[in-house]
Amino acid sequence: MLVSRRAALAALAVLVSGAAAAQAPGVPATQARAAVVTADTPMVPEKPVVVRPNGERWAQITATAANARPARFPIGRGHSGPAVLRVQVLLDRALFSPGMIDGRWGHNTQTALFWMQVREGLPATGAVDSATMQRLEALAGRPDTVVHRRELKAEDVRGPFTPIPEDIYQQAKLACSCYESLTEKLTESFHVHAELLRKLNPGVQLDSVRAGDTITVPAVRPMDAPAAGPVAELWVSGSGKYVHAMSAAGRILYHFPTTLGSTFDPSPQGDFAVASVHPDPWWHYQPRILAHVPDDRPDARIPPGPNNAVGRVWMALSAPHYGIHGTKSPETIGYATSAGCVRLTNWDALFLSRRVTPGTPVRFRDTRAPDAQPTGNPAARPDSASATRRDTTAASARRDSVPVPPPGPPR
Repeated sequence: MLVSRRAALAALAVLVSGAAAAQAPGVPATQARAAVVTADTPMVPEKPVVVRPNGERWAQITATAANARPARFPIGRGHSGPAVLRVQVLLDRALFSPGMIDGRWGHNTQTALFWMQVREGLPATGAVDSATMQRLEALAGRPDTVVHRRELKAEDVRGPFTPIPEDIYQQAKLACSCYESLTEKLTESFHVHAELLRKLNPGVQLDSVRAGDTITVPAVRPMDAPAAGPVAELWVSGSGKYVHAMSAAGRILYHFPTTLGSTFDPSPQGDFAVASVHPDPWWHYQPRILAHVPDDRPDARIPPGPNNAVGRVWMALSAPHYGIHGTKSPETIGYATSAGCVRLTNWDALFLSRRVTPGTPVRFRDTRAPDAQPTGNPAARPDSASATRRDTTAASARRDSVPVPPPGPPR
């Protein structure tokens, strides 16, 4: 199952009825359902599909295999390989982000697919059948290929590239919190895990490619992809680990996997709003609000960049010290915990930040116990990321892939 009924109902208590979705091509009317989501809508598959092995393995991934339409359905939990890679790229292009594309079916992919099925009025099974694949391809723009050859431009390979020290006060001395390598930059540019990018480019030294070179990459959505409509509000699900950007009619416009607070250091609960949006924020390191740092340690200001603890953008919320932001560890999104903030991949955070404005409502559900709910405060501090807590400990490595145990990470 995808998420518990309790978690989903709590996360969607504020949903309103949406317009019926257009029927997917090739889906009989008796099979399609209206995309009306209410507090009573089951948020797990009503009739879970048994997903058997499809004969594919991750090692079989090639551009040719990923670009071939799958012959065996359903595709879902437990699968990895070319068909899963195809589904992930199509979801990314359809604005139902699976997070970091890696060719392996996981929570983020299944959650994104499930909500796409719900919105489009398809049987919400959480697995890909032929009708779901047909609709997903249409939403993704019917690309000729999902993995293609891409000639690199000067901006694709431009540095600088800077090793990031573990010590926070050494980080404060850097000129920027830049990418550490060209490989790292390419993975974020194409929303892809480094292991998969290397698999698609055997024998290529990715750190050494230059402008004019051609590499094989997923054909992901562009940052300027046409808007699906004005964002009326954001819904944040604690147990579901996702953010939905919603239209005024209650239709899901964009879906993003997220990392939220833990039981020890939870995210806020209730209704707030976006207070301000800050691209390329400086991060104000404040020991006095960090549970694991002595209060007498000095403050520090960490320069902007993708390896900044809040990533490439900071969307301050009207809940003091909380925001929606990027991360320096995109592979942890959906699988770890923060200390309360809403953490997205850098590419999803940037995409969302260009489609919300100050005042956009943000509704948190199922993120903490009822007796620990803070009250909204419209006077959020707008000074970039100065009020946020770090999303990793001061000694964290570049790729912190496991949840941090109590006393908990900073936000």
